[in-house]
Amino acid sequence: MSKPRPLSPHLQVYRLPLPALMSISHRASGVVMSTGTVLVALWLVMLAAGENTFNIAQQFVSHPIGKLVLFGYSLALFYHACNGIRHLFWDAVIGLDIPSIYRSGYLTIFIAILFTLSFWLLIYL
Repeated sequence: MSKPRPLSPHLQVYRLPLPALMSISHRASGVVMSTGTVLVALWLVMLAAGENTFNIAQQFVSHPIGKLVLFGYSLALFYHACNGIRHLFWDAVIGLDIPSIYRSGYLTIFIAILFTLSFWLLIYL
């Protein structure tokens, strides 16, 4: 051997394929949505508790970090929904060949980003 090489795919060389990255992202977006739903429930409890507690919640939501959390929550929501629809097509045995899997993957990412940006533009316009 002239050059020592790793025996298995090394982390610095190996790239996960798009379907694997989307599978991991789908699960992560589910976790984000679960956490975000707890925060929405907490926000509703603060709303019901009165004006003072609701003002505290509004200060958090109006802060840039709060807006970033809400943006991430909405992105996770739209991504999870779009990828779920993609999985429904797969359950109907539509688009299971490799080129279709990659095409639908890129389309899912594009639509999720488009819906998220449209949603936030609609809020602020």
